[in-house]
Amino acid sequence: MSLMKRIGTILHAKASKAVDAAEDPRETLDYSYERQLELLQKVRRGVADVATSRKRLELQLTGLHQQADKLEGQGRQALAAGREDLAREALTRRAGVQQQISDLEAQHAQLQGEEEKLTLAAQRLQAKVEAFRTKKETIKATYTAAQAQTRISEAVSGISEEMGDVGLAVQRAEDKTAQLQARAGALDELLATGALDDLSGTSKDDLTAELDRIGAQSDVELELQRLKGEIGGAPQPKQIEGQS
Repeated sequence: MSLMKRIGTILHAKASKAVDAAEDPRETLDYSYERQLELLQKVRRGVADVATSRKRLELQLTGLHQQADKLEGQGRQALAAGREDLAREALTRRAGVQQQISDLEAQHAQLQGEEEKLTLAAQRLQAKVEAFRTKKETIKATYTAAQAQTRISEAVSGISEEMGDVGLAVQRAEDKTAQLQARAGALDELLATGALDDLSGTSKDDLTAELDRIGAQSDVELELQRLKGEIGGAPQPKQIEGQS
């Protein structure tokens, strides 16, 4: 039973969470407002029904008053004609009508009191409904603004995260570019010093290489003799044959 209770609690919690996620407060407020309008309409119909009943009683009272006045007139005529028995009958009927008038007047007073109470209740309820409507619209506007602000914040946050990723990509690209530039510079230096053969140029044969070496040595010897002559006052050395 403990396990089943825990499972039930978990399911209830998940269901509540799902309902909270799906619930839109604006829709809930609109539904509550519609329900209040329905209740207000029922109260107004009740007031109208009581007022209708009161009006019917008033019509009946008007008819009974006319009937009572007529019976009283008939009683007067009977007495004037010397018919006391008819006058007594007319007055007896008038007394019965008066009793009906008294009963209806009591009902009329009761209905009038109920009508006043219901009218006051309807007015108060209408004031509450109008106040709720104003508050509802205010809450809806605030919620909509907060929702829009949240979406903007989420969008800005997403852009910030994306820009962070872009920054990392740019940094990696710059680092890789710097590595390639450094490598290219190192290769250029190795090619310039002869540590690496320049495969793009024309290759020299052994004879050409040897002639170049001899020419370089001759140039070095001539430069050495010139320096010695300048220092010791010795005559300038003669040019090696074949050298211009």
